[in-house]
Amino acid sequence: MIWGIPKGPFWLGLAGLLPFLWGTFSMWFLIPGEAPFAWLPSRLFGPYVSIFYGTVILSFMSGVLWGFATRTRYTRLYVLSVIPALWGFLMIGNGPVWAAISLMIGFWGVLVLDYVFWQQNLTPEWWMRLRGILTVIVFLCLLTIVI
Repeated sequence: MIWGIPKGPFWLGLAGLLPFLWGTFSMWFLIPGEAPFAWLPSRLFGPYVSIFYGTVILSFMSGVLWGFATRTRYTRLYVLSVIPALWGFLMIGNGPVWAAISLMIGFWGVLVLDYVFWQQNLTPEWWMRLRGILTVIVFLCLLTIVI
């Protein structure tokens, strides 16, 4: 265990940050179409990879919350669990800056929902520690698109 988080979820969570970190790195230091990454499509560089992947992960987190909601009979938790996916669907677009801001709000919103589900004892005990670490890093990566 690392900080009370099982190794599997910890390392998989960190691995899930790689597209965000790549997006940030490539936005600041690489030019699409130039060596050694000329073979990669331009959508896998800069803000585009972070926005595409962020939208997928926001929807994924809705599914995770839905899974937690299945441990109870409260319809309101099911309703809360679909909000991140709907947010991503409705808000992402209108250019990279708007999309990044929308994702930043969405990921902070998911963290709030994580806390709600954690308070209901529907998540593992270590859940908020993992989600806090991951959310801060995702937020910082998306912030580089805005500044």
